[in-house]
Amino acid sequence: MAKVPVLKLNDGNAIPQLGLGVWQVPNNEAARCVKEALAAGYRLIDTAAIYGNEAGVGEGLRASGLGRKELFITTKLWNDRHGYDEAQQAMDDSLRKLGLAYVDLYLIHWPVAGSDKYLDAWRALVAMKEDGRARSIGVSNFPQAQLQRLIDETGVVPAVNQVELHPGFAQKALRAFHAEQGIATESWSPLGQGTVMQDQTLVRLADKYGKSAAQVTLRWHLQNGLIVIPKSVTPARIRANIDVLDFELSADDMAAIDNMPEGARLGPDPDSFSG
Repeated sequence: MAKVPVLKLNDGNAIPQLGLGVWQVPNNEAARCVKEALAAGYRLIDTAAIYGNEAGVGEGLRASGLGRKELFITTKLWNDRHGYDEAQQAMDDSLRKLGLAYVDLYLIHWPVAGSDKYLDAWRALVAMKEDGRARSIGVSNFPQAQLQRLIDETGVVPAVNQVELHPGFAQKALRAFHAEQGIATESWSPLGQGTVMQDQTLVRLADKYGKSAAQVTLRWHLQNGLIVIPKSVTPARIRANIDVLDFELSADDMAAIDNMPEGARLGPDPDSFSG
């Protein structure tokens, strides 16, 4: 079984570059999916308070038989708990549901349009890192302006920004800012909610490499230095999504995907989403 590569974060911690996302996975299915993924070689599991499946994820972690240090667990703070004290309590609630003493990465899920309470939430996350409940801290769905404000007002640079990112919505400008600041980019909806399966560029490359369009897409994420968390509840697809470590896209083929026409955002726009 090939081992998933890791990336070093700006705080010195290491994160697996490919993991399982469990958005929209019901709590009563989460344990099975997590156990399947860990058996297939995944070590990064990405959940969130709003997903309602942290308890199921925790059950799957325990059922895997793996030691805690072998795992990398991410969860996220939801939008209605951005106050300093509320964020502290939210973290404790998530740890209780997961059955863990700490998470490897804790993220602010959205900045929440029209509010600046994310600054209080970030200060709470800084405290969580200091007290050990979160090994690394970051954000999700943060545009450049909000990232810059976090950095300017607290002096603490997020380790990760998890954003919608897929071929045709490659977030090039935001990724360039991340690179300048030392922020790792993590891709959610990495397969464009299935749209990659019909894209002719990706279908052509899938034929060339003897892989699926989804596998070619995941390989593109990895070779771009992105962290990627495809979601699936299907055992065969969970295994297929990690079966991307035995081939490499050529520079020309990477460029062909990089240069796909920029399409529309599929998820909410952080500049208007208040959740």
